[in-house]
Amino acid sequence: MTQLSILRHSCFADHIVPVGHPERPDRIKAINAMLDQDFGDIPQSECPAADTDHLRLVHSDAYIDAIFDAAPDSGMISLDGDTHMSPLSLNAALAGAGGAVEAARQVLTGESERVFVASRPPGHHAEPEQAMGFCLFSNAAIAAKYAISTHGLDRVAVVDFDVHHGNGTQAAFWSDSHCVFASSHQMPLYPGTGARSETGVGNIYNAPIDPGTDGMTIARIWQDYLLPKVAAMSPELVIISAGFDAHANDPLGGLNMQDTDFANITTMIRDLADQYADGRIVSILEGGYDLDGLRDSACAHLNALR
Repeated sequence: MTQLSILRHSCFADHIVPVGHPERPDRIKAINAMLDQDFGDIPQSECPAADTDHLRLVHSDAYIDAIFDAAPDSGMISLDGDTHMSPLSLNAALAGAGGAVEAARQVLTGESERVFVASRPPGHHAEPEQAMGFCLFSNAAIAAKYAISTHGLDRVAVVDFDVHHGNGTQAAFWSDSHCVFASSHQMPLYPGTGARSETGVGNIYNAPIDPGTDGMTIARIWQDYLLPKVAAMSPELVIISAGFDAHANDPLGGLNMQDTDFANITTMIRDLADQYADGRIVSILEGGYDLDGLRDSACAHLNALR
């Protein structure tokens, strides 16, 4: 078994957004340069495109049809003020969802213990019936539902340390006791969800964090509150929504994490997965909009997984 592998695709750089948009192709180019430089010894392969059956695990047929119909042949369209599609955006979104599914397949069939999916656009804001927050398909939630429906798992956890609350993942899991969602996120901040009182069927655990909070404090929140809640479920698979916009230099957030803090939290997640899930982890790239902070934090995250 390979300890760590990476899924990526050149199409992620072809998702073009308006000039000045923070979720720009340079993000994945910075990630790819880091992967080439620091992880060239790690097995790497291409993300396959998701099929509609995978998308239906979270999204309705009406929503899927609307996204396919919206994809432009030329130019650019806006689904809302933040979320845009250009001619190759649908290909990138399908590869992101397909990469999440393929990563789950690899860890659940024993091909790899841990898989990192280097993809864009991100996914954790996409709700079952709505694109938002740069996101088209709910990648982490799709991977979790795939693990349950195809591989017979009974308990899957998604842990999310992006600076923004993963409202799409939460919505997908809201009534599903087979899935647990644990999130630390800045509040107040977009999208405005993620209060502690939002608990689903007892499977949702939110830790809203004040602006200016440092990384050591956030790590303690994971250690003392969020990860014990996840451990109580004894998950058979752990999926990480790996957003790095809680970095101190990120333009869209106001938390003060450093790359070492992401490594510390990742190590705690890895230890939990080792104890309960036979080490099985799928990590999916979400946010991170300062290129240096994104590169360094993702590198620290991957070194912790390795």
